[in-house]
Formats: sequence, C-alpha cells, structure tokens
Amino acid sequence: MDITAKPDAPVATSTSTPFTTLLNMIGLLIGLGQLSTAYALQNGGWATAFLLFGLFMLGAYTSHLLGLCLATNVRLRNYSDIGFLAFGRTGRYVSLVFINLEIFMALVSFTISMTDNLSRVLDGYKLDISFFGLSTAQSLTVIAIVVCIPTVWLRNLDNISFISTFSILLTFLICGVLICTCLFGGVEADKAIPVFRIKNIFSVSGLYIFNIASHIAIPEVYRSMVDPARFSIISFLSFGAVATLYTFLAFLGAKMFGPGVASQFTLSMPKHLVFTQIALWAAVIVPMTKYVFLTVPMASEVERHLPDKMPLRRRTVIRGAAGSLLLIIVLVLAIAVPFFETVLSLTGSFVCIFVSAILPIAFYLEIFKKKIPLPSLIIHLIIIVICFVVGIMGAIYNIRSIANQYQ
Repeated sequence: MDITAKPDAPVATSTSTPFTTLLNMIGLLIGLGQLSTAYALQNGGWATAFLLFGLFMLGAYTSHLLGLCLATNVRLRNYSDIGFLAFGRTGRYVSLVFINLEIFMALVSFTISMTDNLSRVLDGYKLDISFFGLSTAQSLTVIAIVVCIPTVWLRNLDNISFISTFSILLTFLICGVLICTCLFGGVEADKAIPVFRIKNIFSVSGLYIFNIASHIAIPEVYRSMVDPARFSIISFLSFGAVATLYTFLAFLGAKMFGPGVASQFTLSMPKHLVFTQIALWAAVIVPMTKYVFLTVPMASEVERHLPDKMPLRRRTVIRGAAGSLLLIIVLVLAIAVPFFETVLSLTGSFVCIFVSAILPIAFYLEIFKKKIPLPSLIIHLIIIVICFVVGIMGAIYNIRSIANQYQ
C-alpha cells in the first residue's frame, strides 16, 4: 500500500529529546485560544472549567492514539498519511479537507484578532489611514497582509524558523503581562463569575475546543523524537500543563474584568498601562508571524499536484500565487465577518473537533479493529457520537449568531 505521496523519500533523522519534544508540544498548543479563555469562562460559568480541562485530556488521548497509529509504519509522515492507511484515498482526502479548513479558519481568526487589537492600540491617537471605506485599523491590517504576501513565496522556511520561536515567546509574554496587570496594574481580581450558563454552552464549547487544535502537527513531532516510545507520556504532560495554564488565565481574566471581559482579554486591560501596550502590540505581531507558516503548507499542497515535468519557475509562480490568493481571501473574510469570538467558536465546533477528536479515534478504530475489545470499541464510538453532536450543534449555533449580526 502506498502510504505517502512520495514513498521513496528518505526518512528524516530523529533528533528531539523528551525535553525538547515537551517544549515543542507546549509551543504547538499555546496560541490564539489563550486570549478567549476568560471570556468563555465568564459567559459559560466557572463550572465549564471542567469542560475545558476534560477537552484537553481528550486532546491528549487522541494525540496518544495518533502516536499508536504512527508506530505501525515508519513511512507515515503526516496526518493525511494516517488517514490513507485507515481509509485509503477517501481517508486522505477527508483529512486534507479538514486540515486545510482548520488552517484557513485559523488564519481568518488571527486576522480578526489583529484588527481588533490594532483598533485598541490606535484608540486615542489621531491617525487617519483609510481606503476603500475601511477603518484605520482595517486599513493597517490590509497593509500588514500585503507586507506578508512575499513570505508565502518562500520554498524553504529553515532560514526564518526563528520567527516561530519568536511567536511562542510573544504568546508567553501576553500571559505574563496579564499576571503583571493584576499584581502591579491596580486591577483587582474580585469580580463574580457565574456558576453555569447553559444557554451559552455551544459557543463556549467551540472556544474551548479550539484550544486543543494541534493534531495536524503531531506526526511531525512524533517522527522528530529519538525515542518515540515516550511520546504518549509527553503528550499528556504537555496537554496537562497547557490546560492548567489556560484554566488559570481563564479564572484570572474573568475575576479581573468580570461581565465586561472582552472576547480577547487584551482588549479589557486598562489602556494607560505600559503592560497593556506590550500585550496589545504582542497580540498584533503574533498573527503576522503565523501567516507564512500556516499558508506555505497549503501552497505546497497545490504545488504537489502540479505535473512533475513543469518548469520550476512556473511551479514557483503557481505556488506563490495560490498562497497570495489565500491570504487575500482570508483578509476579505476577516473584514466581512469581524466577529472574533463567533468565528473562533465556529472553527472549534465545525473543524477542530473533527481534526483533534473524531478523525483520530476513527483512524485508530480502523487500523486496530482486529485488536480492540468490544467494550473499548463501544466507548470510543460513544465518544465519536458525543463529539459529532457537540460539533454540529455548536456549528449551527455560531452560524446563526453570525447571521443575526447582519439582521
């Protein structure tokens, strides 16, 4: 059976130690979702913290399942390869559809986040940069996208890999700034948090699900390990550490800002504080560091389907044009649907739940179907059904929320 697109490609050398793998896993998980945890907790109630932690543990378990699947064949190199091993070409195509949807919708969410934080940064300043009837913040977002477009033409990301590390440091910086604002910024963490608001559960669940979205990169992390046998324990440690951090940020942000907490806690921080300025600019810069690393894989997938005999220059042009067009579409959607929390929740409910929970379990059940006991099979199927129902209901809820914004 043909496992990879290019089965004769050499297997990469594994160099990651358990410690570096743990850091890489934490780096994958830490991201845009941290900004919305306080909003989700305040609107869902403190009881939903159990849901947040439970979803992280589900993410750790499905990550473990992907590791088991990867261990069956050394030629499995990426998420879609596992889909192919489980369900053939259908599994590969379904995997690619959801992978690309997750990347695309994440890019839209990043762009909305950048615009929102730019608006907050510019609040109070007399800066008028506007064209095509857009606001100043939206116009600056357009400029930022235009600046980033040349990067998607790159064929080798090794020379700019430091940008990924810089992005991770910025996300940790935002966490630290929130803590400093509480300790030294005069904002007391004494606001009330409701117990449970069932009417918001589908919106909140989507925001929480987005936080565990990292599974498309799991195969790369697994294959980079010197000792893949330790992957499962590292997976549970990393998901547990980030779950603890996010739960802490959720309670801290909700206690600090109460019912008025914004969909991104950076937007609720006092404007006059230096801490706020640092957090806002970090939240603006982080999306710009993500564009190239999220767009290039999709452009590469386009190039992979081009004829092998096509000249390199033409392939590069088509590849770069595809990436550039993708960023333009992302920009248009982010401006047309500027509802951060709703788009993020829709991404979690409609896409991430499949990539991070449903598909990994389905792959595992199919690949190991002859070895799985009946009770275990039933439990896994129940989890799939629950995740499917939560995902579909969450998607319907958020699509209706977007539609209501235009009525």
